[in-house]
Amino acid sequence: MLFLAPEPTELEVSVLQQIDQLRERLDHAARQPKRWFGLLRRDAFARAVQGSNSIEGYDVTIDDAIAAVEGEEPLDPKDEAWLAVNGYREAMTFVLRRAEDPFFAYSSELLKALHFMMVGYDLSRNPGRWRSGSIFVRNESTGERVYEGPPVEAVAPLVDELVEALNQEPRTHTSGVVRAAMAHLNLVMIHPFSDGNGRMGRCLQTLVLARGGVTAAFFSSIEEYLGRNTRVYYDVLAEVGQGAWHPERDAKPWMRFCLTAHYRQAMTLLKRTREIEKLCDEIEEIVKRLGLPDRSVLALADAAMGHKVRNATYRNLADLTNLVAGRDLLALSRAGLLEARGEKRGRFYVSTERILEIRRSVAEPKSIPDPFAGGSASR
Repeated sequence: MLFLAPEPTELEVSVLQQIDQLRERLDHAARQPKRWFGLLRRDAFARAVQGSNSIEGYDVTIDDAIAAVEGEEPLDPKDEAWLAVNGYREAMTFVLRRAEDPFFAYSSELLKALHFMMVGYDLSRNPGRWRSGSIFVRNESTGERVYEGPPVEAVAPLVDELVEALNQEPRTHTSGVVRAAMAHLNLVMIHPFSDGNGRMGRCLQTLVLARGGVTAAFFSSIEEYLGRNTRVYYDVLAEVGQGAWHPERDAKPWMRFCLTAHYRQAMTLLKRTREIEKLCDEIEEIVKRLGLPDRSVLALADAAMGHKVRNATYRNLADLTNLVAGRDLLALSRAGLLEARGEKRGRFYVSTERILEIRRSVAEPKSIPDPFAGGSASR
């Protein structure tokens, strides 16, 4: 027996409809991309990768998360956090690619393969294999045992049941958002691996969402939101799980939490879409006045968003050669729009005050309403 999706109330149906409307607006933006859309897409993917790993204590800067997404070397020295983020990026990239396959099917081997991508850098974590014994989750600050997974002999049958449920045609009235949330919940509660179960649950949730037909699949993830609200995320899992495998319990708190996360994440992305469009329009005027290449708007917008712009990140955004990207960045520096930092391979560029002022001028308020409580909270 697995945790079952609760029947949504009238209010929950209303929130689901609002989420669908927000996602339609994001999908529309994806179908009619502008020059800056690649910047928004890369940023969303990097923040999802960064957010999911931060929940597990693997903290990297957004610049290193961007480097991982682009297959580049990190600015900071490689460590375990970098290996974890890079492994997660590989698994997420695989998920988003496979989601478009018309012959796709869920399987236990698929889950094992994703797990190997995530933690294969450390063979002591048994990547790609079910756990071999009992497993307990403890509160790191108190040492208290907060959850015990089901017996090891139940792991394979429960995963098979989950896979079978995912391969079945969904009931017509079941929202893809709810279906994905329940896949996340069940995998985390089964806790089939000795490590990396949280990341696997979040990755599976994104896969189910992407398989649900979201055009801009990278916008469907709520991992950035979960990374920003880790304490609440853990609390609601504890509330539903009550310390052990209890699939008979009501998953309503979890469903509402995920609906709130989807609503707020979609609102955040739409806000960023408006901000980036205004930002690029303003920067384009400056670039034209100074006779700089139109493509350099991307480098300036990237820096204005607080990122460290390297030759590699700029040339990937603008599809340039190494030589042309270097010339553009040097020209922007000489024009007083970017400031160079570091030397040789470690060189990067940051925004000057002139561009930062534009970024501040287009910024919208951060507060986003709670779709259930009617209040507001930061993103």
